Amino acid sequence: MWYYMFMKFKIISFLFVLIVFFNAVSAEEVQPNTQTSTLPKPPQPPVVTAQNIPFENCTRMFTGVNKENLFMHTLSAISASKYTVDEIQTKDGYIIFTALKNKYLAAVAGIDNNNSILKITPCNDIYFFQASILSNIFKYIEANKNK
Repeated sequence: MWYYMFMKFKIISFLFVLIVFFNAVSAEEVQPNTQTSTLPKPPQPPVVTAQNIPFENCTRMFTGVNKENLFMHTLSAISASKYTVDEIQTKDGYIIFTALKNKYLAAVAGIDNNNSILKITPCNDIYFFQASILSNIFKYIEANKNK
């Protein structure tokens, strides 16, 4: 009987040593392939954090653009930025769109025949969002307003 207990102890200790050994081997890092890829890496999107946006930054006046053209440029900018258009009202000149899970109202108003104003505000009146939403649309309109 003593012999059988000794054999069981040897088998259990051998299994324990094997388990520890395999855990140590598998814990080592796998070395990545050192070949350099000939394909360029895709650009990484910039890290964008939400911040408090002053109401004054939500409004921009565009000179040399009438109300109808500014409305169409705003709609193009929203589509180019891959935001979802939820509602369009051409008579009153507003667009409701969704960007980064929040709804925004883009309202266009004419000052005179050559000047218009664009106001983009969050529908929930919480001005804590990514500033890139505004800057993307305003930059797109500035770049394309003469086309």
